[in-house]
Amino acid sequence: MEIQDILHDVYEEMKPHIGEGKVADYIPALARVDPQKFGMAVVTVDGQVHVAGDAAEPFSIQSISKAFTLTLALGRVGSGLWSRVGREPSGTAFNSIVQLEHEHGIPRNPFINAGAIVIADVLLAGHKPRETLGEILQFVRYLSGDDTVYMDDDVAKSEQATGFRNAALANYMRSFGNIHNPVEMTLGVYYHQCSIAMSCVQLARAGLFLANGGRDPISAQTVVGRERARRINALMLTCGHYDASGDFAYRVGLPGKSGVGGGILVIAPGKASIAVWSPGLNANGNSAAGTRALELFAKKTGWSVFG
Repeated sequence: MEIQDILHDVYEEMKPHIGEGKVADYIPALARVDPQKFGMAVVTVDGQVHVAGDAAEPFSIQSISKAFTLTLALGRVGSGLWSRVGREPSGTAFNSIVQLEHEHGIPRNPFINAGAIVIADVLLAGHKPRETLGEILQFVRYLSGDDTVYMDDDVAKSEQATGFRNAALANYMRSFGNIHNPVEMTLGVYYHQCSIAMSCVQLARAGLFLANGGRDPISAQTVVGRERARRINALMLTCGHYDASGDFAYRVGLPGKSGVGGGILVIAPGKASIAVWSPGLNANGNSAAGTRALELFAKKTGWSVFG
């Protein structure tokens, strides 16, 4: 069966479930998003693009950006990064402070909020916040092959105005010496990186290097080495969905990274990069309809890292 036909079938089967879950209303700019939106895009390693629904409409990628900033940070400091952030699943909510106390300010992994704030701090080293944000945006535009990708200032300001828990996490890590720059500067980078707006097509395209051993098969440029791509995928599989990462691995069987904007980026190594968007979230902060759609898609294609 052709991928486009499978995508069409998934979309038809998903129609009764579109709108399930609850939009991230604790971020005012995200509370206004239409919960009935649903888009899906698959970009294969041979460059074919398959779409369904609202796949061309930009949305706030939020924590999906953490996969891209992790890639940049590893390029900057290499394995030295792991002295400041762990590689283990958290088992707690994405914005929990509990483990930081037990583990002396070292976040459990780079995909929970505390870990991503450390990554933002690493990227900020020796730069002004504007330069760091320019580097992040340029990198995501380069990966997606699209210069229209942008940071949504309204979303960033909305997060800054309500991000008290993130400020607590950053200040707490600063007290352990694990945030090196002024907290408000590091948080400014973090909020703006989360405000990146992309469509499913742009997002799937941007993740394609991870499906092809670190090399972008369309531009033929190497983004990261094969081993690093494998390790980023491993972290996405074990930590990409916060305290529901095990459930996602069980149901979908592919590395993925979710965001509270309702997007999920999924990597099928050697095959394709997949993006889905549906704003309603489940109790763990992951797209409810998006997770269900990916489970259906994985079942119909037989794609899984577990064979």
